[in-house]
Amino acid sequence: MRTNKRLRSISQLTAVLAGAAALKFYYSTASVNGLRWILAPTASLVELINGERFTFESNAGYMSGDHSFIIAAACSGVNFLITAFLMLAAMKLWKSRTSKISWMFIPVSAVIGYLTTIVANTVRIATAMRFRRMDPETVWLNPDQLHRFEGIFIYFGFLLLLFILAEMVDPDRTSVRKDKFGHLKRWPVPLLIYYATTLGIPLANGAYRLGMDFVEHALFVLVTPMIFAIPISIFMYFREQRATNGNVIGHPGHSPLRS
Repeated sequence: MRTNKRLRSISQLTAVLAGAAALKFYYSTASVNGLRWILAPTASLVELINGERFTFESNAGYMSGDHSFIIAAACSGVNFLITAFLMLAAMKLWKSRTSKISWMFIPVSAVIGYLTTIVANTVRIATAMRFRRMDPETVWLNPDQLHRFEGIFIYFGFLLLLFILAEMVDPDRTSVRKDKFGHLKRWPVPLLIYYATTLGIPLANGAYRLGMDFVEHALFVLVTPMIFAIPISIFMYFREQRATNGNVIGHPGHSPLRS
């Protein structure tokens, strides 16, 4: 019985990785025309937020009315979709590793990842358009660096938010509560998956050949998420400490394992 569960888990993990790899390959070869399934809803939401009208130009992308901004293939957010999908699927597989789970978690993770990508990408593009109207002298980063920082900041922020929401609706949260540092151990998951997809995959594809351009990108990827990571680490540590002390000191004779 245990062998069957293990084989099922391995098969599901293989399917998740194969799906992510297939999407990555498709994205690396797709034209902007083949990415309208993710660009079109993003452009529509950006129009709603910024009041800017976009029109689709074949093999180019969604062009703003004044032709000053284009939502091209590189703006699709497919890499974030892959990251979100992998995180959700990995969380489900890990938390259900001792039990049998339905294959439905794979398409459900894909759909949630897709919807989250649309929202995150809309916020990123709408913010980028507003930054373009700012006086460059008021920003200490050059336009390329600002665009990179803004993208990493928003994408990782949404990935972290997705992780928190997934944890909140997890029906198996009791096992985490029984672990003294359960949440503290698990929250770095989005950070590690983000690093794996934004640095690990490009490195495997030879991105290091780009020299200093990749070094600068890597530094932004490594440092920017720490804006979230360090405060959350401190908050989660003291929260777990307070909860543990409260169980031991505040309720004499009551076992923390029963809370």
